[in-house]
Amino acid sequence: MAAPESSAAAERGIDLAAKGQCGEALPILKRNTGRLTDKQLKYRVEMATARCAMSLGQSETAVQALFALRRDFPNDPQVLYISTHYFSELASRSSQELVAVAPSSYQAHELEAEAYESQGRWAEAAAEYQKILDHDPNAPGIHFRLGRVAFSKGESEENAEEAKKEFEQELKIDPSDAAAEFSLGEIFRRRAQWNEAIAHFSAAARLDTGFAEAYLALGMSQVSAQRFAEAIAPLEKYVKIVPDDPAGHYQLAIAYDRTGRKESAARELELQRAAAAKNPNGPTAATPR
Repeated sequence: MAAPESSAAAERGIDLAAKGQCGEALPILKRNTGRLTDKQLKYRVEMATARCAMSLGQSETAVQALFALRRDFPNDPQVLYISTHYFSELASRSSQELVAVAPSSYQAHELEAEAYESQGRWAEAAAEYQKILDHDPNAPGIHFRLGRVAFSKGESEENAEEAKKEFEQELKIDPSDAAAEFSLGEIFRRRAQWNEAIAHFSAAARLDTGFAEAYLALGMSQVSAQRFAEAIAPLEKYVKIVPDDPAGHYQLAIAYDRTGRKESAARELELQRAAAAKNPNGPTAATPR
């Protein structure tokens, strides 16, 4: 059991925090939180600590309190809400500091470009990325982002060709960039150029063995190219990584069926139906960046 004086001190710290006296409250809260065994009191102390640390600009203490809350109360809605709100505020503060301290740095231009991307302002985003390349033509990741911007402008052939050039340039700078390989594969997939798509998706999966979406895209392209036997291995890897995606099971069922594995195909169709019933929208595998 926590010592009575620790509980009393914690209550005093919470009361001070509620009155806005965070400068006085925070040392008390930090000093006593590790001594508490009462779960509800600990919850209130960690919440008060996070709030006071944020109000005083003590980012490290705020982050420690948020991680403690996520660890001790992982499914609590208020914890999730506070974490979202405070981490977003910390990110905003960091971005403001970056612009204030180093406004001409490539990091500041990249941050500005990402903000434009989130708003769909493609020309402004491209201009910010180009400023980075004007300073350093071989800056890693920037040609990839320019390719992503071109890709986002629409599915015209002109945009696709612009994106393709940027992704290829990125691979000249960094041949290990799995995301650039995947994106090239996506361009060729949309053109129904299956051999080229397969080559790039294969490269992406080889470069990043945890890149789930690369396995799915590779398997789907091999199915579309009627290379059913080759499609089985990547699709099997995909459904192991993302078992709740109906698309993976469906594509694997096709590959099994076309190679004569009827029982396996029937099993995958059952898994596909179960996954679709569980989550009609299906999960989307994350891609790098």
